[in-house]
Amino acid sequence: MKEPYISMWETGPDFTMLVYLDFVNKRIRIDDYRGNINSIIIRMKALAKQYSFTKELIKAREEDWRTFLSNGYVFEGTINGYFNGNDAFFMVHYVNVDRRTSPSWKEEDLFLEKITALPNPTQSNVLPAGYSIRLANMDDCKSLASLYKLVFQTYPTPMDDESYIGKVMEEGTIFKIIEWNGEIVSTASAEVNEAYHNAEMTDCATLQEHRKYGFMQLLISGLEEELISRQIYCSYSLARAQSFGMNACLKKLGYLYTGRLGNNCVMNGQYENMNIWVKKLV
Repeated sequence: MKEPYISMWETGPDFTMLVYLDFVNKRIRIDDYRGNINSIIIRMKALAKQYSFTKELIKAREEDWRTFLSNGYVFEGTINGYFNGNDAFFMVHYVNVDRRTSPSWKEEDLFLEKITALPNPTQSNVLPAGYSIRLANMDDCKSLASLYKLVFQTYPTPMDDESYIGKVMEEGTIFKIIEWNGEIVSTASAEVNEAYHNAEMTDCATLQEHRKYGFMQLLISGLEEELISRQIYCSYSLARAQSFGMNACLKKLGYLYTGRLGNNCVMNGQYENMNIWVKKLV
């Protein structure tokens, strides 16, 4: 079976970059780099062509984003404080017009107007009677995989594979779970970047019959407390632009909207745009 993605460092004569080859979502992503920007661009385009990818994305540093812009890349958003307090700029190149075009963009703009107008909550959600919340451990991998399989038809990463969940746990991803009658009914994770002291809030899932309680606010708040205890202060999330509930949850928790990634990944069988939300935790 072909790996869904490959993450690797690649070094050329005058550059080094951390490459994420994403075969599921047909994109190449550069998460870190140093050296000659023009050489990085040439190599990134060559890899995209080699693997027939239709989107190139790089988290550019503040001093470099204009160089990418002058080479045909477009700006799609920022993660404030991503690089140990310095901002990351999402610079993107689309290989074809189909990947660039999004018929739902205007509708998502209207969604966003409603979401940004929401008031901040005066108090946090309370865990209902009969439910419990805790950090997940390696013994929970199988149950987590079953939950993701029930919630998502398709997902950008193989979260329905318990061995994959175990792998990301070993690499430092933190999962928070809510249980009911001994069954995991809701979860979210924080994918920690130890090198740059940031974390992505991701892998949010709740069984349909338990969605009326607003569990994501509780889970993400709990993950934030865990991150602060580990001296991780930059938190961000990529939310499906058509998911009113998830975007509203992040806004209510004090996250700031900082852009939208077009046709970024496959969710439930089709490419979807992803809104970027960022929060400084302290």
